[in-house]
Amino acid sequence: MKSELIDFRTGTREGVHDLTPACADFANRAAGGGDGLLHVFVPHATAGLALMELGARSDQDLLAVLADLLPADGRWRHAHGSHGHGRSHVLPAFVAPFLVVPVVGGRLALGTWQSIALVDLNVDNPERSVRLSFLG
Repeated sequence: MKSELIDFRTGTREGVHDLTPACADFANRAAGGGDGLLHVFVPHATAGLALMELGARSDQDLLAVLADLLPADGRWRHAHGSHGHGRSHVLPAFVAPFLVVPVVGGRLALGTWQSIALVDLNVDNPERSVRLSFLG
């Protein structure tokens, strides 16, 4: 298995961030033109990964749904950090912190409109790491 940790700056606003180019680059290098599986993992208690369409405002739709589902208010028992921070700790139960994508001929076998996205509601942590692992 080949593995690499990449650092990613998410900033101080909640967001959905496209990891596809970094994942495609790693998969291409790690696969050496072969087939296998790319495992993507975000080792944080307050972020998740989604396989979804980006660029057509679907990312904004996801953030709106998460705001409805996990409001940034005072209901959270986990209450350190910014107002409503506890919801960030619940996020990985809804948006998993990992995903697996097939790699065929060194390329991600994604659908036409699929992208690999980091979903981050935690405005208190602007720096993230993502573990990319390839199993041939």
